[in-house]
Amino acid sequence: MSSLKPYRAVPIRECGEPMVMLPREAFAYFDPHPYVELGAPYGAESPWMLRESIFASLCTAQQNLQKIRPNWKIMLFDAYRPNAVQAFMVARELEAVAKEEGLSVATLRESERERLMGKVLRVWGIPSTDPATPPPHSTGAVFDCTLVDETGREVDMGSPLDENSERSCPDHFATAMDRAGQQAHLNRLLLRDILEAEGFRRHFSEWWHFSRGDQIAVWIDREKAPNAVAIYGRADLAGGPK
Repeated sequence: MSSLKPYRAVPIRECGEPMVMLPREAFAYFDPHPYVELGAPYGAESPWMLRESIFASLCTAQQNLQKIRPNWKIMLFDAYRPNAVQAFMVARELEAVAKEEGLSVATLRESERERLMGKVLRVWGIPSTDPATPPPHSTGAVFDCTLVDETGREVDMGSPLDENSERSCPDHFATAMDRAGQQAHLNRLLLRDILEAEGFRRHFSEWWHFSRGDQIAVWIDREKAPNAVAIYGRADLAGGPK
């Protein structure tokens, strides 16, 4: 399975930047939080946390968005995700893809499990307690988001967040011939552009997933900076929220 996630080989040199709680007024949010609502095991931790400079840059991105789309907002779907939550969501997704094929996780042959996990890992990071291979969201440098317009309505991106299908690939609608598909692609480009202007990198297979300074972002920039290291590892090793 690790071969499906080559970014996990990027070395990490943790910078120790603290986590901060995200103010409710800062952005639009999915409420209730989708994974909390499912019963994911956050314990006393909050999903609405990010590293301090990630939060600051996200605020700047929103300000720049509003210069070209007045009163539009970035809408956060997910941010910090402890490893226990990652494991919970991966197990849930495995059950879902197995059910689609009329299979039960409890009776899967090893070959079936491996094949289905390949589908699961298209849009889910691998749970890991190894500090060298943290699930991306456990670093506090990653967030999932979309946009809402001046009326508070979610902007059409062509597919919902977390959908495990080819439609989730960022450029899926790049060659669309219909107006709806073309508009969805333009909306995805707007989201990408305002965030990449602040140094964030979009996940190669998820239009909604952005990060900076973690293993994925460094891996995406590997041709420009082949010797770069990630500066964000597991957030729980760097200190709690301010």
